[in-house]
Amino acid sequence: MSPLGPFSRAEADAPPPGEIPGLRGAPMRTPVRSTGAATGPGLWPAVIGRLLTRQLWIELYGLPGYSLTLKGRPAQGFAATPRDFRPADPAPGKAVADGRFVLAGASLEAPAPEDPWNRPSPNRAFATELHAFAWLPSLMLQGERGAREAVRLTLAWASTFARWSPFAWGPEVLARRTFNLACAARRMGQGATEAERLRLADVLGRQGRQLLRPPGGVAGGAERLTAAAVAGCVLAGAPGASLRRAALRRLTAALDRTVGADGGHASRSPEAGLELLLDLLTLDDALSQLSEASPDAVRGAIQRLTAGLRLLTLPDGRLVSMQGGGPSTPARIAAARAHDDAPPDETGVRTVGGVTRIRSPLLTIAADVAGPARGAWSGAACAQPMALEIVCGKDRLVTGCGWTPRAADRQGLRLAPGHSTLTLGEGSTGEPLGGWKAGLLGHRLIGRPLHVDVQQRDGEGAVWLEVEHDGWVHDFGLLHQRRLYLDQRLDELRAEERLHPAPGHKEVVRAIAAPYAVRFQLEPGVQASLARDRRSILLRGHSGRGWWFRTDGPDVAIEPSVHIDEGLTRRSLQIVVRGSARTDSETKIRWKLSPAGAGTEPS
Repeated sequence: MSPLGPFSRAEADAPPPGEIPGLRGAPMRTPVRSTGAATGPGLWPAVIGRLLTRQLWIELYGLPGYSLTLKGRPAQGFAATPRDFRPADPAPGKAVADGRFVLAGASLEAPAPEDPWNRPSPNRAFATELHAFAWLPSLMLQGERGAREAVRLTLAWASTFARWSPFAWGPEVLARRTFNLACAARRMGQGATEAERLRLADVLGRQGRQLLRPPGGVAGGAERLTAAAVAGCVLAGAPGASLRRAALRRLTAALDRTVGADGGHASRSPEAGLELLLDLLTLDDALSQLSEASPDAVRGAIQRLTAGLRLLTLPDGRLVSMQGGGPSTPARIAAARAHDDAPPDETGVRTVGGVTRIRSPLLTIAADVAGPARGAWSGAACAQPMALEIVCGKDRLVTGCGWTPRAADRQGLRLAPGHSTLTLGEGSTGEPLGGWKAGLLGHRLIGRPLHVDVQQRDGEGAVWLEVEHDGWVHDFGLLHQRRLYLDQRLDELRAEERLHPAPGHKEVVRAIAAPYAVRFQLEPGVQASLARDRRSILLRGHSGRGWWFRTDGPDVAIEPSVHIDEGLTRRSLQIVVRGSARTDSETKIRWKLSPAGAGTEPS
């Protein structure tokens, strides 16, 4: 059963959307092969290694005297006030100042002199944001009152969680808490007593030093070391310099592993790249306040991530929403690009982090043209090969269900039905790790290696993109090829989904037919109306401009769906084209998207 629920059928015998013409011009580049998540014997070394070390770290860090090893030389104050470039909403901070914590869609009352640390959180997502001090930037907008309350809450946390614990001191939570605390520490100290200021410096130093220690793993290493380096910039004197040097020395290698030459993040999440860029901008600002130049690795990563962000930002001002990354907000993206003085990107086809974008004056299409991240990097990866997002003007019409790690309780949305792509039968090209293994390694994506071939061509007034993957070969012996032809003069997208037998796999296929479903997840708020001929669907985004979707698939229907927004579930719609493909022959499903206007309505 699909994670989106059962599907009804609607009879709609739509005519073919027209043949896709050829293009002039040569291929832009040779086909690319990309490999997706792996499982089997390759997973067991990670499981065994984690089993052997996890309890070791719990026992070691849980020893009564362990906190003494984090003490270091006492810092006498704060040397910098790093700027967190992320825009903050003052409303949550005002609520915190009044004793009400609203995080991850849940709330907790803890009016002063009480605090939230010795009471159960409503859910894990709430606890994560609470212990990551996600509320602190907003609270600091409340002036002197907010700063005083921030000092009280921070010192109360330090008293309650002075000893290491697997959750509150876990690598991801610790990195965000250290970063947020470092950005606010100097302003917090200005309204604190001398004893409180020294205690704040000690708390920050301990957490920065813990970030330099295992466990942590390769994924997230750049984020942890950046947070530690920012803390080292904030702490005055030799303690800060020592922490800063240690973090920066290791950050170079971590950034090389995390940021690709094209500006893509190793996890393939566009949002992860955005957040790392914002962290690095803060580090660069903190170093400049100390009159220190940022290392070449930091400057280079900022340049690459900025270049990648240009392509991964769609015309609605938000990010491509794929591979566990949400769309973020225009304000957040604008803040990350404020330093970018490069001219707008005008190339017709480009790829960053496995995402290719093609466009015309009114249409922008983002396509996932690579396999999901592997191993430790796949904690938020999605088994949604060749997913699409389509923006018409500034209306994002076709998208995905928006799954991110903030919706950790809805892992099923990471599968192919959760985005705009094709599925066969009840299977999947990968799945999140579950059970006790997930408790050890997180919800990594596992599955057979996924190979993706890509070809791109352009011609006068047209762009061609052809992508093919072998994720369905093992179960059905079929390759899925998606061919996109964008007529840039007519602002019309014509597409063909082609299922065809893979050479040499006929002997392993038992079924003679396989049911398929091609889904087009719609942005919440997009209106969809089935035409009277029951062959076409009229789509209208927030601007009210209409677009016709047409297909020659045997069944087309508008069905309910869901969309995840900041971890919360919203209702939405999806277009589903259904049919059955033979496993011993070729099947084609064609569809197109074109502007609605006078004379374009179906008869």
